[in-house]
Amino acid sequence: MSANSAGAATPRIVHLDRITMGGIAIPRPSVPHDWAEHDFTDAGQVVERLAGAQVAIINKVKLDAATLAALPDLKLIAVTATGTDVVDKVAAQAQGIEVRNVVGYAGTTVAEHVVMMIFALSKGLIPFREAVIDGTWENGKSFTVFAAPVRDLVGQRLGLFGSGAIAQGVAQRARALGMEVVFAGRQGAAPGEGRLAFEEVLATSDIVSLHCPLTAETQHMLNAETLASMKKGAVIINTARGALIDLDALEASLEAGHIGGAGIDVAPVEPPPPGSPILRLARRSNVIVTPHSAWLSHEAVTEVARITGENVATFLAGR
Repeated sequence: MSANSAGAATPRIVHLDRITMGGIAIPRPSVPHDWAEHDFTDAGQVVERLAGAQVAIINKVKLDAATLAALPDLKLIAVTATGTDVVDKVAAQAQGIEVRNVVGYAGTTVAEHVVMMIFALSKGLIPFREAVIDGTWENGKSFTVFAAPVRDLVGQRLGLFGSGAIAQGVAQRARALGMEVVFAGRQGAAPGEGRLAFEEVLATSDIVSLHCPLTAETQHMLNAETLASMKKGAVIINTARGALIDLDALEASLEAGHIGGAGIDVAPVEPPPPGSPILRLARRSNVIVTPHSAWLSHEAVTEVARITGENVATFLAGR
């Protein structure tokens, strides 16, 4: 079945990882259809579950070239996210499979998560809370506990890597707090208008926040060399993609006292396997790790569901 022949057959629609929607349902199309959904799908189950399907709805299920080749009926992949790196788009295009994603839904929730991390790390929220729980405060001699360095945000420089809707949302909130906001150009390239050189932003920012896609160019953009070039005591926030940072190098820099702290919402492999660097980092008092949760406000997930449903419905209608 093609988008222009939606009336020729009843389309089969399969949602492979409903668990990623947190219980919020994707609106179903008004035209007659066959709908199947699964909470979770292992790699070995993909072909069987998508057999005969014209539409696949996915978030993190990988659809590589070999998998797509085994699915001749597939015509649409609806991704319930902005990133489409789980799909071999070259293979999809060669087979005439359209890929539709969701953009613009997380500008508020991720930006707020970033600001939350900035506040928590700059104000030492975790070590101060631990000082109450572990008895340091009640057993001390002073009315207070100097559990961690505390910085005011006013006047601090925030360096943003990426300039999309989320980065702009962070910039707006940071300026309202009195921070100086700068945008970085691409690594190794002359900065464009309104941007500073990549190296300058790293070297002068008190806080850096990553909002760029994961590509061959950006993988491990923060590594041993670039981390060493950063301002001593700087804080790193990453709500984009886990592999933007070499986590072993970050761990070494934190251990050496060069980097002052980090707030990380993403990992190279999710969920992370036992012993992963991200899990070691999470135990540090100057690091906050959240489980890829920056995007999942009720409002944002509801919008993802709405747009995904719209993507499927308009495709079936030939638009």
